[in-house]
Amino acid sequence: MAHPTQMSAQDTGLLVIDVQEKLLAKIPQAAELVRNIAFLIDGAQLLGVPVQATEQYPKGLGPTTAELAARLPARPDKVSFSCCAIGEVVAAFRRAARRKLLLAGMETHVCVQATALDLLALDFRVYVAADAVAARYAIDHDVALRRLEQAGVVLTTSEAAVFEWLGGADHPRFKDVSRLVQERMKALGA
Repeated sequence: MAHPTQMSAQDTGLLVIDVQEKLLAKIPQAAELVRNIAFLIDGAQLLGVPVQATEQYPKGLGPTTAELAARLPARPDKVSFSCCAIGEVVAAFRRAARRKLLLAGMETHVCVQATALDLLALDFRVYVAADAVAARYAIDHDVALRRLEQAGVVLTTSEAAVFEWLGGADHPRFKDVSRLVQERMKALGA
């Protein structure tokens, strides 16, 4: 029997929050962030995990970075920091019976945090891939992760999440996921 905090491809959704060009330019290690989010999206698509994404005030912050935009569905724009202000985001995950949501994106202490707290209030189990969220300043990122964990968010990493969705080496898509892992390692210089 699985632990209540354990994710699977059958009960989890991925929400990519506001990875937009103008703000991304101000994020330290932006290239690594984008690679980790791309890895999550690719893993989710291989394993049938539904993916949604948002854009925060695209007139001011620009569009989603091209590398991710090509992988993502339509991205409703918002001015509220929380993605929960877009009713369809929450409704779509509920329709798909996804009570566990993994968050990735920017900025950790603003839109990611606001979304995570609202999702917790709506009785979702919330996860944050710590290597797939970022902020302009390390202090904001670090304190937000601590606050979220204290509020009940489960912290994980991109690779841990995808392997958790996979469940085991006997999964029919294991070799495909293994290929993604190898590509990511090369891209990150590991």
